[in-house]
Amino acid sequence: MTTVEKIGERKVIETILKSLVLPRMPIPFGDDVSGVEIARGKVAALKADMLVGRTDVPPTMSFWQAARKAVVMNISDFAAKGVKPLVLLVSLGFPSNFLEKDVRQLAEGLNAGAREYDAYVVGGDTSEAADLVIGCSLFGVVEKRLLMLRSGAKPGDVVAVTGFFGKTAAGLKVLLGNLPVSLGARKVFLDAVLMPRARLKEGLALSRTRTVSASIDSSDGLAWSLHEIKRASNVGFVIDNLPVASEVFQFAKRNNLDPIDLTLYGGEEYELVLTIKPRLWKKAASAVKRVDGSLVQIGRVTKETDVVLRLKGKTVPIEPRGWEHFKSGKR
Repeated sequence: MTTVEKIGERKVIETILKSLVLPRMPIPFGDDVSGVEIARGKVAALKADMLVGRTDVPPTMSFWQAARKAVVMNISDFAAKGVKPLVLLVSLGFPSNFLEKDVRQLAEGLNAGAREYDAYVVGGDTSEAADLVIGCSLFGVVEKRLLMLRSGAKPGDVVAVTGFFGKTAAGLKVLLGNLPVSLGARKVFLDAVLMPRARLKEGLALSRTRTVSASIDSSDGLAWSLHEIKRASNVGFVIDNLPVASEVFQFAKRNNLDPIDLTLYGGEEYELVLTIKPRLWKKAASAVKRVDGSLVQIGRVTKETDVVLRLKGKTVPIEPRGWEHFKSGKR
């Protein structure tokens, strides 16, 4: 018998999809969020994501931080589509020997995460479970014309990201492997792991400019995000300015690690990966700067459907891999 450990999360989703009858949707199934048209030109955006203690809560993360992270995971996907979150429903599962003070931490973390992005927790459910489970369902409304999908990238478009990568992957190696790191870098890395931030203000600003041809949240890793846009848009990418965080370079050198691997395949970065119409680049960059964010050009979209990294005169393929539930050893 084939186990889900062998096939992975994405094959599991394909298996489920075969049994579903889907309505016509303004956002294609499999994009960062789902959507239902509720009025002429208006879309109700919906997102459900789950945090599980064993797989999603690293050592030293408090219950407050875990609950906040569960909210941020969902809001990051809204950011990628240019949708302002309004309300969340939350389902909580935990063992019967859970302490009351731990439940209070979860509640306060959920509220803090929601209010950080001007949203509210308005209801949900609780149940006994063998492990901590936090399931969030997020709701918002957006004008259909402002949605940023994965499927619009065109050859010649600029590829950009909202920040530098590798910090979360490095942070997990510090936490799980106790690798040596400078005090300054340790703070940066652990902040990336324990207090992730969604690029909501950047996503909302960009959606209003109509400069973005494709957009995705990078929580499964930079490499996987590029391949997801590739599949949805039927294009390829040449990446010639890999967005490696400066602290990651030093950490990798000190511990004999590959900074490219940490940058491409780490996951849980919660940056936005975007393709932008080249003639509108300045407009996009200015809009992000006005909300105190930044855009980093990392490459361009190609007609050929390869995804490659061009570095120091060499061209190497970027593999379609990243974090995937049920498969072990991918982080």
